[in-house]
Amino acid sequence: MENNSPKIYRFKSLTSTNQELNDLNKSDSIPEFSVVVASEQTAGRGQMGNSWESEPGKNLTFSIIIRPSFLPIQQQFRITQVITLALVRLLNPLLKNVSIKWPNDVYCDDKKIAGILVENSLKGDKIEYSIIGVGLNVNQEIFRSNAANPVSLKQLTKQDFDIYELLNQLIVHFVEIYSDWKVERNDEWLHKNYMENLYRKNGIHPFKDSHGKFYATIAEIKPSGHLILQTKSGNFRTYAFKEVSFETPKQTS
Repeated sequence: MENNSPKIYRFKSLTSTNQELNDLNKSDSIPEFSVVVASEQTAGRGQMGNSWESEPGKNLTFSIIIRPSFLPIQQQFRITQVITLALVRLLNPLLKNVSIKWPNDVYCDDKKIAGILVENSLKGDKIEYSIIGVGLNVNQEIFRSNAANPVSLKQLTKQDFDIYELLNQLIVHFVEIYSDWKVERNDEWLHKNYMENLYRKNGIHPFKDSHGKFYATIAEIKPSGHLILQTKSGNFRTYAFKEVSFETPKQTS
């Protein structure tokens, strides 16, 4: 492999594609946009330690590395915006009602079809490199974990998909969005598109925090990734990841 040429590393089974890519980078400082993909991920992780269920050979589980040294640590959420928008661009021709559920899940209607885990390595006040892990439910038809609302492309379309073709398409979308944003540094465009594709972007919906259930509308998302909700009474509440959950109308407090 040429040192300046990214590569796709394929594995039959890994504990974690994020960990494997991190190990490869430490030993060889691999090029930006290099990818690790596994048919089976035995210890796949989601945000804040959540697990990711994936039947071997049925779904797309991979990680990609970038080196956003231009990006201040306080704006690392931009990376999540780029990868979620790439997933939306991939899925929109295949499905209806695709959206981004704050902060880093991709939904179809009210069900989760993809999840993301971004892990950053910091150097001073800059990001040395970021490893972006993606799990996309593709051909799995039965989910057995206690995850509330998973769904796959096959469940929604009744079709089988070529996992590696989806990977190639997604990499193209990601590199295109990331590169354009990096050159132009058009944070406003990135934020606008993220907000336009947001799950429950309009209307009043039920949420739940440490004090209980309440109804609110999404007012804004800060560059840091913090979610700002406006309650029915007009008050604004700001939340970091995992400090608030999206409730369904059937749920009670």
